[in-house]
Amino acid sequence: MSPSAASPRKAPPAVAAAGLAAPAKSQPQKALEKLGLRRDIDLALHLPLRYEDETRITRLADARDGDMVQIEGVVTHSEISFRPRRQLRVTIDDGSDTCVLRFINFYPSHQKTLSVGARVRVRGEIRGGFVSREMVHPGFRIAGGELATALTPVYPTVAGLPQAYLRKAVLGGLARADLSETIPQEFLNKNLPQPLSSLREALSFLHQPAPDVMLATLEDRSHPAWQRLKAEELLAQQLSQLQARRVRAAMRAPALRSPVPGPQCTLQAQLLERLPFRLTAAQQRVGDEIAADLQKNLPMHRLLQGDVGSGKTVVAALAAARCMDAGWQCALMAPTEILAEQHFRKLIGWLEPLGIQTAWLTGSQKAKERREALAMIESGAAGLVVGTHAVIQDKVVFKNLALAIIDEQHRFGVAQRLALRSKMTQGGEEPHLLMMTATPIPRTLAMSYYADLDVSTIDELPPGRTPIVTKVVAEARRDEVIQRIRSQLAEGRQVYWVCPLIEESESVDLINATQTHEALSAALPGTPVGLLHSRMPVPEKKAVMALFTSGQLGVLVSTTVIEVGVDVPNASLMVIEHAERFGLSQLHQLRGRVGRGAAASACVLLYSTGEASRLGETARARLKAMVETQDGFEIARRDLDIRGPGEFLGARQSGAPLLRFADLATDTELLAWARALAPVMLDKYPALAERHIQRWLGGKAEFLKA
Repeated sequence: MSPSAASPRKAPPAVAAAGLAAPAKSQPQKALEKLGLRRDIDLALHLPLRYEDETRITRLADARDGDMVQIEGVVTHSEISFRPRRQLRVTIDDGSDTCVLRFINFYPSHQKTLSVGARVRVRGEIRGGFVSREMVHPGFRIAGGELATALTPVYPTVAGLPQAYLRKAVLGGLARADLSETIPQEFLNKNLPQPLSSLREALSFLHQPAPDVMLATLEDRSHPAWQRLKAEELLAQQLSQLQARRVRAAMRAPALRSPVPGPQCTLQAQLLERLPFRLTAAQQRVGDEIAADLQKNLPMHRLLQGDVGSGKTVVAALAAARCMDAGWQCALMAPTEILAEQHFRKLIGWLEPLGIQTAWLTGSQKAKERREALAMIESGAAGLVVGTHAVIQDKVVFKNLALAIIDEQHRFGVAQRLALRSKMTQGGEEPHLLMMTATPIPRTLAMSYYADLDVSTIDELPPGRTPIVTKVVAEARRDEVIQRIRSQLAEGRQVYWVCPLIEESESVDLINATQTHEALSAALPGTPVGLLHSRMPVPEKKAVMALFTSGQLGVLVSTTVIEVGVDVPNASLMVIEHAERFGLSQLHQLRGRVGRGAAASACVLLYSTGEASRLGETARARLKAMVETQDGFEIARRDLDIRGPGEFLGARQSGAPLLRFADLATDTELLAWARALAPVMLDKYPALAERHIQRWLGGKAEFLKA
């Protein structure tokens, strides 16, 4: 309601007429594009964050402290004061009482509009001040004109995009957008708790709700208009996922069948024979699922999920062996060099004795090593290629890639996953794709965001893994934790100490890794203490990790670069500094670095007790979950409850559109309705289905190919 937002100088952007040159874009137009509001339908689907009630004037005498009200009165006093800091103080009198308006940040236009004698409308929260009641930074404008007839929407915005401009743009887009029905009428009332209104009715209401609506139903999105939007969104997601699955079903991939006669002669059989352990029943089951996929000439698109330490790498090695048995190449890509090298060492140990050559590719390689690796890959001498994102660079040319394995797939963007799949050059065929994650996917996410994937689950840990005792300890007991470290070192064990930052921050008072390394070195004389963080040169990281792996370092102080893949069975204690600042999934991943040997293991979650870092509800919920369970699937379920799907899914959100409106925790009936309707729409109403997908996803549906 500020004067600057009251009357935009330019009309909102409209779709350019065909054939006309586009004029230079104004700042608001650029801001609209920054929000992704390029089409009329994008504007129509840009829904309010909240609403303001400008349909009524409240007398100051009737307003209670804490009320959000609109008042109208005359300015009786206006001055700039300098105590306790520079601010504009304005007194307004509505005939029933007075109220002080306080502005810490203000412009000359504020003073002009709020000059003595001006009659203004002001909206804000009433507070009890020292002398009189007050509003801090309220919205305001010159009084006059009729009151609003609907609640005033407040939209998500960015700098340079005033609410008034955005409101006008949204209403223009709503009027122009094609909102004709894409859902056949017979399904709007089928298997739903309540009938769905039309899309135009729902959107018109949500942009301009009647003043008598129960605000709670808008805020918790339970209003029937919201139900229509959520049903539409879930249906678009299910349609796009199912469409992507069907498109893949029409593609062709190499059928990886071994040409070697006799099952005992295969690489896979030889690898199983040489392994120093027996596969668990779960590993055998998912291995069979993957093997069945690889024998088909349809491209596999499978997610292999399993808890920390469940043995996903050996399952991937067996899949790679089957691929190479059939005479094709396999690539394994990991998000960090440490994790890639862990895989490389394990796979070399398993496969080199069987005569398999493995190429290693990372961004930090010397030029000669890189040239040799590239030549091995292009000639086909390297049956297996392991590396980081360097594997997908343009200069990497495979002779005949047939299987792409992506570890910790949520750490890669969609474009990177697509780039790896594009490395296959054989007659337009697609490579098989196996994605792995140590973050189990809750069922509701598997039904929605991962509906285009086949999911294999390793739901048991190998024998010999010791339970990990998890303790939540206040920072004040730091000395006790250090004493616990001394006792572990005395028994010949090793210790991780993880810190969230490596530098001082003015805004966050955290002890950084460098300081912690110095403090622990002083507290543990005679014990070699290593330091590992992301800004170290790669050779230095490798050297430190090698020293710790070989047992030459007793303690490793690290940032979260050791979150995944690091396997040191002798490490029995994990200390996580400022644990309240880590996500639940990340805490669980870090905890999984210990408990890998026969010794009893523990994880200590150190939390800050300072006034500035008092534990919030979310942090308490995370720490409580860590103490109560070690089950990765239960951790994932709680993580989804705490964070919601947007954050939980990580990099997948850079492609497959996340749900903006629906909530998987509460909208299960709508999700079931959308899942049942999607195949019917694609089969019987393909044109409507395509229009529905384009309305909601635009070109983003292409990313589902990854």
